[in-house]
Amino acid sequence: MPPVAGRPGRPRRRPQALLGDKGYDSNPNRDELRKRRILPVISRKGAPNIEGLGKLRYVVEQTFALLHQFRRLAVRWERRTELHDAFVSLACGLICCRRLKKAASRSIGGGPERPRAIAMPR
Repeated sequence: MPPVAGRPGRPRRRPQALLGDKGYDSNPNRDELRKRRILPVISRKGAPNIEGLGKLRYVVEQTFALLHQFRRLAVRWERRTELHDAFVSLACGLICCRRLKKAASRSIGGGPERPRAIAMPR
């Protein structure tokens, strides 16, 4: 059996870079990230936005919006974190199930079938 491919040593647990919006633009935030060897990718206030950062942040904002459809997750009521984590996992499973079901119904039968043209011999 060949060895499992990958880098030697323990897997990395901290991100290489952190994406943030202008609300997190402060030198103490940047210094703390650099101290932890994390590259801060944060736009400066008054400067133009970083190209493509909105596309990456959209995924996060969309995920929050999807999870907040479940009212119990919009405001955390549970005292125990295990219960809250279980509800988040359940919500993620339901979201994935709905998306897969929608994608499968589109690929199987997207609508009425169009009649095909038949080539007639001359």
